[in-house]
Amino acid sequence: MIWYPYEQMKTMKDPYRIIDAEGVYLYTEDKKLIDSISSWWSVIHGYRHPKITKAIKDQADKFSHVMLGGLTHDSVIRLADKLKDFLPGDLDYCFFSDSGSVAVEVALKMALQYYVNQNKFERTKILSLTHSYHGDTFKTMEAGDDEDYHFILKAYGVSPNVVHVDTTIEALEEAFDKYHNELNCFIVEPLLQGAGGMRMYDISFLKRARELCDKYDVLLIFDEVATGFGRTGYRFVSDVVLPDIIVLGKALTGGHIGHAATVAGKKVYDGFYSDDPDHALMHGPTFMGNALACSAALASIEAFEEGNYMDRIAHIAELTRETMEGFTAPGIKDVRMMGGCVCIEVEDSSLLKGYQEFAYERGVFARPFLNYLYAMVPYVISDDELLKVLNTMKEWFEEK
Repeated sequence: MIWYPYEQMKTMKDPYRIIDAEGVYLYTEDKKLIDSISSWWSVIHGYRHPKITKAIKDQADKFSHVMLGGLTHDSVIRLADKLKDFLPGDLDYCFFSDSGSVAVEVALKMALQYYVNQNKFERTKILSLTHSYHGDTFKTMEAGDDEDYHFILKAYGVSPNVVHVDTTIEALEEAFDKYHNELNCFIVEPLLQGAGGMRMYDISFLKRARELCDKYDVLLIFDEVATGFGRTGYRFVSDVVLPDIIVLGKALTGGHIGHAATVAGKKVYDGFYSDDPDHALMHGPTFMGNALACSAALASIEAFEEGNYMDRIAHIAELTRETMEGFTAPGIKDVRMMGGCVCIEVEDSSLLKGYQEFAYERGVFARPFLNYLYAMVPYVISDDELLKVLNTMKEWFEEK
């Protein structure tokens, strides 16, 4: 049987069975559903995008995969070259993997080994945000601060190698003042903390973080797995504040196939470039640089560029704000909006019980969690479809 994610298998309700998907729609045997969360924020172009689908089929006609150990291929070379041009600054050095969690693991390993290669063995600590989420693998859980994973603390205790700070400049400065000699990196979900509750904060915090990382020689890592490709209203937050390492996933392939990238700047890359074999990055996922995934990513990036997506995202943000700004109802704690994301936070999670079924009956797929009802729609959504998603959210509270 299938062991489903984030579910107590004994009590979970049956998932909706999808038989087809196209554009913003998921199809069950009896319903046509707008996917309001883009399959965990990845399907930015909608489903069955013709350009991406063709790229995958064309590559499959040649070969689907070859390892990158001792081999290479045109699709991965082209994708690395494309990302070099597409990403800001000197984020030129691409290490590929097969999921966002693994890509963050790679970034954290890079940061630690960067200093080990310099014999700076005291640089063992990671600075991270409170309420942060960076993935489900063990080091990413350690770096994060997601309550769902606090069971780890019961087994292992609080990690001595992670320091968490809130998103105030005062807290940030205090942390750097106290720990800077021990830090190897500061990792953040820039501007928008996803699984931690769609928490949003100001760009000034990241600008100060860049200054402090420069002052104390600490690597700055942007986990843009969820925030990249326009979700915050910026193409990448890294366009505004340049990190030393950026992590990409989810929308990298338009959600058509799993793939991720850890992309480093020259300073980091040079920390491994050596005649000493011990200075090499010893990591190698079997399916890194998968040919199908690289082909999909290339087509997805081209679709992003050709589709005037930043204007689309600005329009989604404007219509969302017009529809949701000032909305309140009993039990609502906050309504937050940023780029292609809107979140209603409630005082008590019981207020959201039954919403998924409510939305399903109205032709919308949603997946609230904890105290958060949110939407992260595909960028190809029409105004009428977006309004249907937003009004369904509002109607839930108005009908209570």
